[in-house]
Amino acid sequence: MILDCAGKPLDLTHPQVMGILNVTPDSFSDGGQFLAQDSALAQAKQMVEDGAGIIDVGGESTRPGAAIVSIEEEISRVVPVIEAIHSEIDIPISIDTSKPEVMRAAVQAGAGLINDVRALTVDGALSAAVECDVPVCLMHAQGTPQTMQDDPRYDDVVSNVIAFLSERVSVCEQAGISRDKLILDPGFGFGKRATHNLQLMKHLSKIIELELPVLVGVSRKSMIGKLLKVSVEERLAASLSLAAVSVWQGAKIIRSHDVRETVQAIMMCDHVMKVQDCE
Repeated sequence: MILDCAGKPLDLTHPQVMGILNVTPDSFSDGGQFLAQDSALAQAKQMVEDGAGIIDVGGESTRPGAAIVSIEEEISRVVPVIEAIHSEIDIPISIDTSKPEVMRAAVQAGAGLINDVRALTVDGALSAAVECDVPVCLMHAQGTPQTMQDDPRYDDVVSNVIAFLSERVSVCEQAGISRDKLILDPGFGFGKRATHNLQLMKHLSKIIELELPVLVGVSRKSMIGKLLKVSVEERLAASLSLAAVSVWQGAKIIRSHDVRETVQAIMMCDHVMKVQDCE
């Protein structure tokens, strides 16, 4: 499957790495590092050199407890960066936002995919996505970044996530977004306890059975810290392990801070999966 991201193709016939580029002061792992346009562009170029298939630009942190950013502030953070990357880099750019105004501004600036942690549930987001006419990643989340980790509960987290994503796919199709423009994200860490994340990872293949490309974002996340008692800086090995587990079950996009290492990990996994058996 080749996804057309506003004229820039994303080849999903093999797993791809989505490089994370946060132009925020408060993201949990790299907040403040790439606020300046020059440093953001340099980081994007490095991620492309390291093998990223797409760059995900975000102007508002969605970590637990993150502060809400105004529409104007978010646009002022992401649009200049997207314009710079779009003019100098050939791979697709995604915009990590839930705000319809930011979606429109980002796509006009050169973004070719909308990555929405609220799955187009914000007022006006669905119509904005239809107007933008680019692929959309729909993510499951329980609550908002400000409240999502207060007390997350599920009857059956895997079934609940599948039901939510299936419903959002139907809504998108009814609104005019074709199925071949949709990507699914189970939303690791978004309103989920460590055990919920583990259950989702163990049964990721059930989400794959919805027959849409699946994106997994677990890079450096707190679930690793809680389970292994390690700091953000010490979570690379576990992040790579989860990336490989995800690809083995059929995930097509791995969202990562550590592009070079993740590309190598999922390439090896892909080689093993595709090698022909001895006769």
